[in-house]
Amino acid sequence: MSKGIHMSQFVIDHNLFNNTKLPDFTITLDVNRVIGLYSDAEVQTTLVTAFSRSKQVQVFDYKENLYERLTVKDNVKFYKKWFQCPIPLAEIVVMFHLQHCLDKTVEKCTVSEIRRIYYAKQFMSIETNKPVVFVEPLHGIDVLTKDTFFTLLRELAKQQIPVCNLVTNMEHAILLGDEAFRLTKGGLHPIEIESEKETVENKPPAKLTTHHLSKIPAKVEDKVILFDPLEIDYIESQEGQAYIVVDEDYFLLDSTLTNIEKQLVMYGFFRCHRSYIVNLQKVREIITWSKNTYSLRIDNKKQSTIPLSRAKIKEIQEIFSL
Repeated sequence: MSKGIHMSQFVIDHNLFNNTKLPDFTITLDVNRVIGLYSDAEVQTTLVTAFSRSKQVQVFDYKENLYERLTVKDNVKFYKKWFQCPIPLAEIVVMFHLQHCLDKTVEKCTVSEIRRIYYAKQFMSIETNKPVVFVEPLHGIDVLTKDTFFTLLRELAKQQIPVCNLVTNMEHAILLGDEAFRLTKGGLHPIEIESEKETVENKPPAKLTTHHLSKIPAKVEDKVILFDPLEIDYIESQEGQAYIVVDEDYFLLDSTLTNIEKQLVMYGFFRCHRSYIVNLQKVREIITWSKNTYSLRIDNKKQSTIPLSRAKIKEIQEIFSL
């Protein structure tokens, strides 16, 4: 494939990625879908640098300074005037959930509040004839702010602006993309996202096993660690390999997701997505991001959010008697 990313009618010149360590790859980005692009930090940095050179793409990475000694309201008013945004100030404030911190100076705002100011600034500055690239839009923020970013995505969809989200978290790639990909030095790999047509009825229900399982073995270098099923937060599949996740730590399983699902169903585990099995005892919240996008919030140190397939909504509602 030729080097470059084709975005709707916009074509990023193939020389964009010259003199980098990135492999040849092509992604078509159009107005009908959002792309989630998952990579490690090194690859992401190379992508951001390359994108930033192009005048055909708008890159938002939250590194431009806000006016810290001004209030939130004064910042929004300034950027509204600067970018000649015709939308009323009150509408922007409500859209980005800034009404409760308007009189705060930016330097006294929380991380999530600052991110929402950036979202508002980005929204007002977007040029309608250019695709948009967001860098880590959901990193380190609260649920309200994540929901605000989904509002921003919906507004961009109305304006038919193509969007690509660069992330280093696979769950974010799935959550943010109609299509998701993993980019490594070895190439570009699609991440499967279940379509709306896939339903629970198409798959045989998991059956309780009579096999007594008290510990789950996982590998750490040359060691094997035995986990009590109830201490596991969730299990995630990446590139055909399954990993146990406990708090922020990942442990490689010598098993497929399908096989481990059969073993763990008797302990209250649930296949909530093609790539995830979750411990239902750890589920704290079901989040609806949009009409067709859902997550499960896990009660762990990181407060992890796990994708919930549209095909599984009804089943999990029945499990929790909702």
